Amino acid sequence: MATHAAELPLELPSVAAPAPKRQIFVGTAVALVAGSALVGGLLAVWLLLRERAVSGGGRFPLDYIITEVATNVMLITIWVTALFAQWAVYSAKRGDRTHTVLALGVTGLLGVAFLNAQAFTWSQMGVEIGDAGYGALFYAVTGTLFAIIAAGLLYSAVTAFRALSGRLGDTDVLAGHALYWYWAAAAYSAIWFVVYVTK
Repeated sequence: MATHAAELPLELPSVAAPAPKRQIFVGTAVALVAGSALVGGLLAVWLLLRERAVSGGGRFPLDYIITEVATNVMLITIWVTALFAQWAVYSAKRGDRTHTVLALGVTGLLGVAFLNAQAFTWSQMGVEIGDAGYGALFYAVTGTLFAIIAAGLLYSAVTAFRALSGRLGDTDVLAGHALYWYWAAAAYSAIWFVVYVTK
């Protein structure tokens, strides 16, 4: 009887590791909901002021020429940026560090190109910030977009740093990064249509 009691284990068997909770992905999604409210609110104010100007017989914008080539290139660039961010997720899930880092590098490069095109648009349009409602609102909308893309570049840098440090198995950050760029592309698509196309 004493020998039988000595054979029983004194601790419980270990359990399997808990599944990842995807906190970064979910946190990014929650932040993007707030960002959608910000962009949506800015565009709602834009549409309200545009409606008032057009119904009063005016034009919105007044006398500015919108550089449509640059803004259309920005639209293409932002969607390609999102595709490269998705390629980083795809490569990381297959353990391909080289292609993951390459995709993140191209994502950052395209983000910089987007900011450059936005700065070019500002310089070519020459909108006065104090211009009767249009200037301040134009820079509020496009400046917010500029900040969104700059934040995306920071997210890309952090994600690339994590990929270079060998954390390819943790695709949560990469998935959140791709989600961010898809959202940025959707946000710019709405801004592009409301601000640059609708006159």
